[in-house]
Amino acid sequence: MTPTMSHRFSPVRLLGAAALLGSALLAGCGGNDDAESSSIKVGTVAGPETEVMQVAKQLAKENYDLDVEIVEFTDYVSPNAALADGSLDANAYQHEPYMRSMVEDRGYDFSIAGRTFVYPIGAYSEKYDSIEALPDGATIALPNDPSNEGRALILMHNEGLIELKDPTNLEATPIDIAENPHNFEFREIEAAQLPRVLPDVDMAFINNTFAQPAGLSLDDALIREGPESPYVNLIVVREGDEDREAIQQLVDAYQSEEVAAKAQELFKGAAVPGWE
Repeated sequence: MTPTMSHRFSPVRLLGAAALLGSALLAGCGGNDDAESSSIKVGTVAGPETEVMQVAKQLAKENYDLDVEIVEFTDYVSPNAALADGSLDANAYQHEPYMRSMVEDRGYDFSIAGRTFVYPIGAYSEKYDSIEALPDGATIALPNDPSNEGRALILMHNEGLIELKDPTNLEATPIDIAENPHNFEFREIEAAQLPRVLPDVDMAFINNTFAQPAGLSLDDALIREGPESPYVNLIVVREGDEDREAIQQLVDAYQSEEVAAKAQELFKGAAVPGWE
């Protein structure tokens, strides 16, 4: 596994900071009484998704006098660990298949509070300008987290590039490939590192979360998901917190025309509202 990029706040550091700030900032750790807290902490992945959350933060303050503290991460694992240990009240960065795989793998007790956007995954290349030009034996980089790897392989299956044993298996890996007629070689890479390895491979599947900041446009992808993708991102909380007033206020602020407009500006059409 490729070493992960260090995240801006580790769960340990978050806990230390939370202890200094006091329990008022940790709604959910000591109970779900929103009367005791007009502040919540939300984890995001650094980049444009955080900028989108900034708009929701402003609306939450204007509409509900709710203070939203945004905590940024640069990997996909730490925001769930921080939510589970109480350092966060919610996070907004993952789709349901990924959340379910983390729940099953780590025993997290999570619930879905609301939906955000679909960020289509695409396959990019600096060496070839079409999927037809991709040679036999090409090296293809895949995100190594369970659901996004399956997501990429299912897209390849649907394009007729490979044949999976079970094309409905959302957690498929290269060992689940039944037929590989083009003898592709696969490299499993941590998602945040994929733009960096793009020059060293023939094609890489990169989530828009990391593609857009790297200057990659979905229009340039050799293959891409369509708007029918089931991989809509979520606002995730600990089980039982989904009905908290502050959480519902955050969801309402997020699922707004202002947030959708900001996503359109930043992602240039590559973020599809999942709540409409």
